Amino acid sequence: MPTILVVDDDKNIREVVQFALEREGFAVELCADGEAGLRRAQRGGIDLVVLDILMPELDGIEVCRRLRQTTDLPVVFLSSKGDEIDRIVGLELGADDYLAKPFSPRELVARVRAVLRRGSARRADAEDDAPRPLEVGPVRLDPARHEVSCGGEAILLTVTEFTVLQSLLTRPGQVMTRQVLVEKVYSLDHHITDRTIDTHVRRIRAKFKKCGYDPIETVHGLGYKARSSE
Repeated sequence: MPTILVVDDDKNIREVVQFALEREGFAVELCADGEAGLRRAQRGGIDLVVLDILMPELDGIEVCRRLRQTTDLPVVFLSSKGDEIDRIVGLELGADDYLAKPFSPRELVARVRAVLRRGSARRADAEDDAPRPLEVGPVRLDPARHEVSCGGEAILLTVTEFTVLQSLLTRPGQVMTRQVLVEKVYSLDHHITDRTIDTHVRRIRAKFKKCGYDPIETVHGLGYKARSSE
């Protein structure tokens, strides 16, 4: 049974989210502020965090930033800031998804399931006949260990970023449209725009900067492809 940590300073929101998730069989833990949520997430035993952005003292943006320094724990932002630019900023910070308030509890559950399903699919791949690591140029992606490295230097990716890069590395040098990537990463669970894929690609590239290599090529007007080994 997956355990979901809900971090929100609004008691009513916490109760609504808790009821919706528990009704679908999830275990739920609650925190009323960012500091408490960060401490609980860092102790482990949590499968996903539903995280409010606008909280006093330590807001959700800073909580997510600190989590991303040490973990790929899935994060779904839940915020009253629903403009597209705010969604993009949330994803830039490393969130796996973003849902604006007011929200449908059923949609929240669907998005939580979708993010967890991506992680489960990755683990299933890891247990299925020990899939071989993908090696393209200096990039090595190991599905069994959920590890990525560049020239031997470890790169920490979120579940969603890992899935995007893995999808591209399975067909190095071949163009994948944004829509194809949306379907591979998000399935058909909910509407995702092309800009969401662009955001994940930007984050992957930013994380590879420390090793001086960009594993993804942009094919203008079409989509992306993994940079093939030379």
